[in-house]
This record gives sequence, structure tokens and C-alpha cells, in this order.
Amino acid sequence: MTVLAIDQGTSGTKAIVVDPDQGVLGLAEVPVHPVYLADGGVEQDPQALLDSVVEAGRRALAAAGRPAEVVSLANQGETVLAWDPATGRPLSQAVVWQDGRAAGICQELADRRDLVESRTGLALEAYFSAPKMAWLRRNVTTSGVVTTTDSWLLHQLTGEFVTDVTTASRSLVLDLDRREWDAELLDVFGLAAEPLPRIVACDEPLGTTGLFGDELVVGGQVVDQQAALFAQGCLAPGQAKCTFGTGAFLLVNTGRAAPRSRNGLTTSVAWTLRGASDYCLDGQVFTVASAVRWLTDIGLIDGPAHLDPLAADGAGDAVCVPALAGLAAPWWRGDARASFAGIGLATTRGNLVAAVLQGIAAQIAELAEVVEHDLGEPLSVLRVDGGLTRSRELMQATADLCQIPIEVYASPHATALGAAAMGRLATQPELAPADVVGAGDPSGSYLPRWSADQAAGFRSRWRRLAERNLEEVNIGG
Repeated sequence: MTVLAIDQGTSGTKAIVVDPDQGVLGLAEVPVHPVYLADGGVEQDPQALLDSVVEAGRRALAAAGRPAEVVSLANQGETVLAWDPATGRPLSQAVVWQDGRAAGICQELADRRDLVESRTGLALEAYFSAPKMAWLRRNVTTSGVVTTTDSWLLHQLTGEFVTDVTTASRSLVLDLDRREWDAELLDVFGLAAEPLPRIVACDEPLGTTGLFGDELVVGGQVVDQQAALFAQGCLAPGQAKCTFGTGAFLLVNTGRAAPRSRNGLTTSVAWTLRGASDYCLDGQVFTVASAVRWLTDIGLIDGPAHLDPLAADGAGDAVCVPALAGLAAPWWRGDARASFAGIGLATTRGNLVAAVLQGIAAQIAELAEVVEHDLGEPLSVLRVDGGLTRSRELMQATADLCQIPIEVYASPHATALGAAAMGRLATQPELAPADVVGAGDPSGSYLPRWSADQAAGFRSRWRRLAERNLEEVNIGG
């Protein structure tokens, strides 16, 4: 069974052609370019997203030199747009998950917070889909339908009007336990009259598409982060992974239980496969690769390859809270801003770069600690994937501050491989989830070099800086 798997992400679209016995046969990547606006908006051109999907898929198939039988799609999760269901034409830009312009809508609904959060497992934040959908309806257009990008892309492929259950669980309008759209929550966000896509399982065949050449079955649809969790073989409760991409996303499998975090994490559907749903707790860091891009844009580095050489001597006294797009879990403060402390005349550009990497790692450590509180036991290992796992300095800082071993996924294509595995399940009903994934041996691992006391001391200093930033924002606001 040869699968064309497409990972449509924030900064690019990756396509792989994969065979379960021969591995990755073809690969193509097409960049996409988010536009960062002065008012906190982050947008993408929907047509460019679709073009990147088609181009990447066709190029990957050409590189493989053989046809595929099924195409699967991993998507950004919370990015939304308005579009015409009759023609498929976009009626707005795609409003990206990082976009903060719906924060005011969330503030208006503060008195409904308990209802929304208890029913959905999410935080009432502009990060999720429904506030951005409501913002589009208020500010851009009342025409057509407003959905996450996966629904639009799947419509372009198959003509169907669907979304998968993992994407729906990131919306703030899904009853998490019933896995159905919630009429009361839709009314809360002013979306009660909206036509909504049918919710499908991750292994449901949706139809066929000819956009990549020969007609292919479409199946294996999932949010990108859940796809990576699946690829890494985190099928048992308590197993966790963290993806280092545009942001960082730590997910831990909770099995058939859908716990509500008491400490600022969110709960989503991990996947629905073979008629059964597993759940996951997750936490986010909004800026990781985007922080590296910022370092490049302001001239501190020439590109990601220069991170480790510059950061090798450490941060010195410099400390950074790299909240360039706010702080996500467990703070949920989109209004937070980045800051440095401990800078003196002896501070070098390498110290500043190392401080940014340590600041990213500190946020991962905060998430790991919250997971421990919610689960009642610590993580024994953290599996990692994504482009920035190539930074040894960042991975070592993560191991030092989390105080647990870090295992790097053997392939750079975790998200696409997770979607590919679900594509196999969509077309091979005799297979079980455990038959199509396996973490395998990691390509590298990192053990903590810092003592527990050293890690605790750094994290205490870092946390004080983060809290002081939030106090200043409160005063300024």
C-alpha cells in the first residue's frame, strides 16, 4: 500500500510518498508565507495553501516514480477561512492559529468561560477556531461558510463538506465527550446559524481526487500534532511527544479518558480509529521556529544552521522569555511580550541566542511539569520531532530543564508519517492502529547534564522574569 501523505503546515507544505516496507520513496516541500500584521493578525493566502498542496503532492509522486493508492492530509488545526461552498472560492484570507485579533471576543464571553471550558476541554482563547470564525463574521464577510482550512482543502479534493474529529475538537464548539457539535456553544459564539461540516473519523475514506494525476482515495485526515503523536507510537496512556516546528506542541496520550486539566493544559481528541476515540492533554509554545526566524530577521543569526555554533558558549547571565506572540499554556496570555534580562556590556550575540533557546526549553519544562500535576506522575521520557530537533543546543537545554531523557524521532517526517499510517487504516480495514506505527529506535537522545538544583534555580529565575512581564502588561493595559 503506497500512500501520498501531505502535511500542510504554517510555513510550508510537505508531501511524502511512503511504502510500509520500503519507507519514504519521494519527498517534496513547498514553502508558504504567513503575513504578520501590526495588529496581531497572522494571515495566509488560501489559494497559495491549495497550490502548495497540489504542487508538493505531484512533485513527491514524480520523485517516487510510482503511483500511490491513497492520499492523506494533516492540517494546521485552528486556522480558519470563509469560502463559497458552491464554487469553492475563498471569501477571506486564512486566519492563522497564531492570530490574536479575536481576543476581544473571548473577553466579551468571560462570563461563559466555565461552560465553554468544561464542555470542550479547551481554554477560552483566540488561539482556537470558533473565536476566529466569529471574528471573520463580524469583520470580513457574512457570505458562504466559515470553517477550518482542512474542510476547504478536503472539499477541493473530494467535493465533500467534512472535518475530522481531531480538528473539530480544537474549535471550542465541540462537546468533547460526545464528539458532536454543541448547539449551545455555537450560540455563545454567534455561530448558531452556520452550516457546519460533517465530523468524520481519522480512518474514514472520503471519496477520490484526481488533482494529483491518477484518481486516489482520500482518507487519513487529522490535525498535524495528533498525527505526530500517532507516528511516534504514543498509543498508551502517559506516552508523550513534543514537536518543534513554528511553535512547540507537547501532547500526552490519556487513552479513552478525556480529563479536564486543572493546571492550564487543554484536552483534545487524539484520534478516532476503528470506531474508538483516544484523547490527549496538550500544551503549546507559540514561537519556536518563528523565534528563530525573528533572530534571523534582526541579524543575530544568518539562519537556523548558525544556532548551535553561536549558542555553544551558553547564555552567561542573559535570560529570555521569547513570548514573541504571547504565552500559551499554562498562562494563556496572548498579550505577553518577549523580554531579556541580565544583559551587560559583556553580553555577546551568542549569549542572546543561547538565552532564546533556553527560554524555549523553559516553556517546554513548564508544560512537562503541568502534565505531571494533571497525570499524577512524571513523564519518564519525552519523544521529540520537528525541524529544530537538529539543534543540539536546544535539545540539550530541553533535557536539562525538563530533567528527563529526550529521544529524537528517527525521521524528520513525523507528521506526514502519522497521516500516512491513518491513510493505510482508511483503505486496509484488516489492520489495527498498532499494525501501522512504531516509534523505532531514536536517531539521537539527550540526558540531563544539569543537576536538579541547577535546573530548578534557572527555572525559578526564568519564571520570575515571565511573571514580571505579565505584571507590566497588566499595568500597561
